[in-house]
Amino acid sequence: MKSKIYSKENLNMKSVNLEGMIPAVVVPMRQDYSLDLEAFKPYLEWLVSLGSVGLAINADTGEGPYLTPDERSTVIRTAREVAAGRCAIVAGVGGPSTLTAAANAKAAREAGADALLVFPTPAFLNDPLDARIAYEYHKAIADASGLPLVVFQLGPIFGGVNYPAEALAKVLELPQVVGMKDASFDAQRFSLTRDVVRAADHPITLLSGNDNFLLESFLLGATGGLLGYGAVGAGLLIDMLNAVKHKEFDKAAAMQAGVQGFCDYIYDRPIGDYRARCKVALVHMGFFTPEQTYVRPPFLSLWETEKDKARRAVEQAGLLGVASR
Repeated sequence: MKSKIYSKENLNMKSVNLEGMIPAVVVPMRQDYSLDLEAFKPYLEWLVSLGSVGLAINADTGEGPYLTPDERSTVIRTAREVAAGRCAIVAGVGGPSTLTAAANAKAAREAGADALLVFPTPAFLNDPLDARIAYEYHKAIADASGLPLVVFQLGPIFGGVNYPAEALAKVLELPQVVGMKDASFDAQRFSLTRDVVRAADHPITLLSGNDNFLLESFLLGATGGLLGYGAVGAGLLIDMLNAVKHKEFDKAAAMQAGVQGFCDYIYDRPIGDYRARCKVALVHMGFFTPEQTYVRPPFLSLWETEKDKARRAVEQAGLLGVASR
């Protein structure tokens, strides 16, 4: 039996608002690396209550690529239950093969995702990248899920790829693409990506994923953010983005040192440890216990080595014990 193809023509695709902050959430884990959903729920409630327009689930920050298929579905269902329609659920999906990516996308839709953040696949490292490879990969995900897509430019430092302009422009032709997350961690690349997005034939929200130049990315044209730092700094980011949107540039500039300073701790070197640092910081913020700060191997859990530095960073950001306020 031929599978049903979803498109704007034969399915009323969900509308989703991406204009604002979409924190990429972490998932608390116990020492045996099992998910602690009871600790997860009040943490998600806090992020929603701040005014997040979405929650990014199973992204790199949430260790999505390291979770089992059942765990990824459980995390989506839990987030949807907590959000209760107050914000969108944006689920990370990917390959490595197109068939696997399409199956993951369908599973995310069935679990309750409102939109999909599409991870690049290693096939995109083909040099030069044939635009058809990227286009057909995203089209298959769109057809399998019937959901709006956020294209994900993920810098090589995170195991991703920066799209050549021609390939990116081709992918953005898909009507299901409603967002573009740039996490190149390169301001020049971000500016080039912004120009490709602006030249698209339909509106696409440009989302900053550049935790290393937050304010600058908003000033350069991002109208939202899908950020790992949002896991701990969502409220700070929402205030900064709102200041930029209201052209209160002096206010935004005054926030820069504090907002970026906390982020620079989270994204200290080695950068790949940012997930573990977020979990340690969330202990001092009052959401997790030290026993819930484990991350999936091969990454390292860092409570003992980071607890003092994390406390100082959280205190300087004014977020010490925020969970009980």
